[in-house]
Amino acid sequence: MRSRYSAFAIGDADYLLDTWHPSTRPAHFELDETLRWTRLDIERTDKGGPFDSAGVVEFTAHCRQGGVRSTQHEASRFTRVARRWYYLDADG
Repeated sequence: MRSRYSAFAIGDADYLLDTWHPSTRPAHFELDETLRWTRLDIERTDKGGPFDSAGVVEFTAHCRQGGVRSTQHEASRFTRVARRWYYLDADG
């Protein structure tokens, strides 16, 4: 989760697509270059440990756009395939 947030913060769309599970990954993905991500707060985790094949990370990400502060809150689902974690989807 933190690596995906970092990818949003630095504008690395390729990394985001690479860590998105093929079953839910969009064919095309563009980042909004006017957003500046400033902070990530992890609210809750459910599973996602070394012996789990799935997990949830609930978070609030803080950003600025045109001088206006806002947040994005969601619970993201992840799955592990061959020892690698992939983002599936989100609720929120």
